[in-house]
Amino acid sequence: MSIDVYLNFNGNCREAAEFYAEVFETDKPEIMTFGQTPPNPEYQLPEEAKDLVMHTRLDIDGSNVMFSDVFPGMPFVVGNNISLSFVNKDIDKIKSLFDKLKEGGEVGMELQETFWSKCYGSLKDKFGIEWQLNCESEETDEEAPEK
Repeated sequence: MSIDVYLNFNGNCREAAEFYAEVFETDKPEIMTFGQTPPNPEYQLPEEAKDLVMHTRLDIDGSNVMFSDVFPGMPFVVGNNISLSFVNKDIDKIKSLFDKLKEGGEVGMELQETFWSKCYGSLKDKFGIEWQLNCESEETDEEAPEK
């Protein structure tokens, strides 16, 4: 079971989705713009909305992450209480992704060993998205030490 995440952007969704596809080495995203949606005779689509991304998605290490630009005139708040957590057993992969995601962003906590992980770090990327990268423990939850 997974949790799907939907991220909204303010006109730079295409750039963000393509950036994440590169970082996580996924297939290039298939992008549907607002202009590609079926026309509604009761509503004239504003010209500034036609090239904005209505929907795209990426499979990032088995998780479905969806993206969209906000529709013109709708409120937009950068990183509005969204944090994505990337958990993996491969420390080298975590280090590589962390280095790529921090470009143009802001590191909250450098990658380091913690009481719950051999390698954990957090950052806000150049698009304002909060990320946590965490090395998955070899132990199960039942075997994990008490806090």
